[in-house]
Amino acid sequence: MKIILALTIVLVLFSCKESVKENENTDQIKDEIIKNFITLIESDVKDDNIEGSVSLAIIHKDSTLALKSFGNADLNTIFRIGSISKSFAGFLMMQLQQDGLLDINDLVEKYLPEIKLLADYHKYPPITLKQLATHTSGLDRESRSRDENVRSGSITEWESNLIRAIPETSFRSKPGERFGYSNIGFAILGLTLSKIANKPYIELVQEKILRPLEMNNTYYKIPDNQKEKLAKGMAGGPTAELDYERPKSEQHEVGYRIPNGGIYSTPSDMIKFMNACMGYSTLLNPNSIEILQTTQTPTIRLRSNYSFGFDLYSDQGINTVGHGGSNPGYSAHFEYEKDSQYGIILMRNYNFGNTNLDLRSNSLLRKLSLME
Repeated sequence: MKIILALTIVLVLFSCKESVKENENTDQIKDEIIKNFITLIESDVKDDNIEGSVSLAIIHKDSTLALKSFGNADLNTIFRIGSISKSFAGFLMMQLQQDGLLDINDLVEKYLPEIKLLADYHKYPPITLKQLATHTSGLDRESRSRDENVRSGSITEWESNLIRAIPETSFRSKPGERFGYSNIGFAILGLTLSKIANKPYIELVQEKILRPLEMNNTYYKIPDNQKEKLAKGMAGGPTAELDYERPKSEQHEVGYRIPNGGIYSTPSDMIKFMNACMGYSTLLNPNSIEILQTTQTPTIRLRSNYSFGFDLYSDQGINTVGHGGSNPGYSAHFEYEKDSQYGIILMRNYNFGNTNLDLRSNSLLRKLSLME
């Protein structure tokens, strides 16, 4: 009996030792994957040869695995995040539903009667909040207005610029029928959420998301004392001459592009938002998080679908949630794998180069997630 017990103990100890060794090997492989990724991004920045800046963050659950900057950036450098701003609008909509202020299937005209000014509005079923948040409203990608303020008006007047743009915006399809990316649709969503909460949209995002998450370096308008931290945007390229003026002018000339593309941030701050999207905060309950991670579009697109302000991608054993973003002179990517909860954030002050932000991010998440 004692011999059997002793053998059992030896086998258990051997099994534990092998398990520890296996875990150590797995961790070493993951570290090597991350190290190689960072080296690749650094090499890309050098090869692009325009004195550009890139910052990145890699996380696992609520832990930061890497936080790096290359070129002229440091860890405090601020970048524009473009259409990743839409994810904040979708997140905010779910918060307001939790608060009992709206139902995602509510008609937009209930809160924003100005939407009835859309060209041909009377020919289609009324648009819902859900349709705006999923790019299924059927609306044009942008307003067709030639009004200079609609395209480049001041940030302080973005709401009136949007109202001015609505009558010269029409439909590409019947609301709810199919996916069709619409920047003005998300601008209308942001203004509608503002009307529902009876608070300016920028103030609402600050109150409901930025301040609770302590995203202290995230803005819609860069404060004067923070402007030196903003990466200098470089539009154009790779064969065209670099344009420094347009990215600079767009700090003030935004038209209606606030809910759909107006945010500036840093990788450190975006980690906090990514953690909230994963469920590591009290801002959204588990049911709301699950909804944000579930396809809401009516038709299945090849491997890629859409929730409320989030792209959803499923392929080869991974399921990612995120969004890309691009403004003149800036590009960014925000994506995490919802099961393994690895995440990647990339920010850059130019719109081209060796790094395909989407493909590089997806490849990294696949490699790390399949190690779990």
